[in-house]
Amino acid sequence: MDERLLAQTFVELADNLVADFDLIDFLRLLTDRCVGMLGVSAAGVLLADPQGSLRVMAASDEQVRLLELFQLQNDEGPCLECYRTGTPVTVPDLAAEAERWPRFVPVARQCGFSAVQTVPMRLRDDVVGALNLFRAEPGPFDAVDTPIAQALADVATISLLQQRSTDRSDALNEQLQHALNSRVLIEQAKGKLAERRNIDMEQAFTALRGYARSHNRRLSDLARAFVDGTETLADLERDGAGAAPGSGSDAG
Repeated sequence: MDERLLAQTFVELADNLVADFDLIDFLRLLTDRCVGMLGVSAAGVLLADPQGSLRVMAASDEQVRLLELFQLQNDEGPCLECYRTGTPVTVPDLAAEAERWPRFVPVARQCGFSAVQTVPMRLRDDVVGALNLFRAEPGPFDAVDTPIAQALADVATISLLQQRSTDRSDALNEQLQHALNSRVLIEQAKGKLAERRNIDMEQAFTALRGYARSHNRRLSDLARAFVDGTETLADLERDGAGAAPGSGSDAG
């Protein structure tokens, strides 16, 4: 573990803990940093909406986002188990769990994943989601990395509670619902940009995110403007949205 990178990551995450931060961008940063620090191949975040249904809110790449969606659609997998029990789920070899998750395991292995670890995102005794880590090679997870993953999940959970209202429960529901609405807009914008520029969904997300950051815009606001036509494809291309920001924070 690179201690300097770890310290930098917590500082970077803490810098986002402001009243009006971009939750989707924040959670994507979380998944990117997990991949960069914890020796995993991919990471994803699931959050519960106000009705208690899990939604995919962030993923380090498009493949793991689709795998997370598969879990939800089939109501099966380690991430759902973690959310429902409120305890970490660690599976060093998915091949040994084919009976436990008969639909999920074959698809996960087809995607190139052989091990998974998921930790809960808690608000006191209430679980609001899960941080999910996938690895290509089977084998035990590092005993040092596990509490770090939980600490990162805890920071992300704290970020959900940044609000000025005294009613924390209502504020959390409002924040989550806003994030869910933003996620839909971002997916629509990704699809539109991918089709127009003949690129894949991950490249489209990187382009939108890079443009938003370089212009000090909220990702959800940019997505809304692009979907409704206020921001045109020519605007994005002219300003070089596909270029990664100089900070390197979009690495995934």
